[in-house]
Amino acid sequence: MNVAAAVAELGGIAPRKQLLRAVTRGELERAVASGEVTRASRGRYALPTDDRTRRLAHELTGTAVLISAASHWGWARMWEPRRPQICVPRGRNISRDDRAQVDLRWRTLAPGDIVDSWVTSRERTLLDCAALLPFAEALAITDSALRDRSVHPSQLSNRLTDVPRLHRSRTRRVFAQASPLAANPFESALRAVALGVPGLDVRCQVRIDDDRGWVGRVDLADESLRIALEADSMEYHGERDAMDRDVARYTRLTCAGWLVLRFTWSQVMTRPAWVAEMLAKAVAQRAHLRSTA
Repeated sequence: MNVAAAVAELGGIAPRKQLLRAVTRGELERAVASGEVTRASRGRYALPTDDRTRRLAHELTGTAVLISAASHWGWARMWEPRRPQICVPRGRNISRDDRAQVDLRWRTLAPGDIVDSWVTSRERTLLDCAALLPFAEALAITDSALRDRSVHPSQLSNRLTDVPRLHRSRTRRVFAQASPLAANPFESALRAVALGVPGLDVRCQVRIDDDRGWVGRVDLADESLRIALEADSMEYHGERDAMDRDVARYTRLTCAGWLVLRFTWSQVMTRPAWVAEMLAKAVAQRAHLRSTA
């Protein structure tokens, strides 16, 4: 896996420690030198999308919105937009050539919702994402913002009235389900699928013990049904000791009565319907076991 692909899988921005599980130090250094990725801050690396978005926003006298704005604020996301997402005031005439360069929206934003004359504020960005993006994508970005402590949940709740009534219920749902405990967009996306499965009630980063004590934390768990979900991340090199610990952990979970379901990034991101089907089967299995116990 090349460095840019690794950063993309981790949400477009990633800590060095996480990246080095998928690529070597030399590959990371070469990618930075070539401009394939950039150092967003100390120990954090990002895809180089911000400069182009800023340039196009200024050229069009517009404002970066949605995922493009989330990228600027350093929030992890499921996908990168194919083109920078820019909005301009209603009634603005934009040439066909300029339209081809961006994902253009027509909106009139309040001055207080625009920062540095080219990007929506943190709060406005999250309101827009929750209102307009698919649930999983909006959840991943909001999780990241809470994880970074960029905003406080009360700030978002206080601005729900700024969202059109048509989108208010979906916005409220995103904010109600968002959690700073999700490690990355992969886990957020898996949780989004799980939240849509009837009878499944999962929480993030659940501690599990057995008769010998602490086993570990699982990414998601329904403690009532004893179903654990794990988002299996990519690894560059596996160490024997780490593999032994991992296998022992899952063996202990199974012996303690847990049904452990593991999903890959590709399955969650590109086959969510299949993931939902597997989760529904797991719920039905546990319900059947309860009824026959």
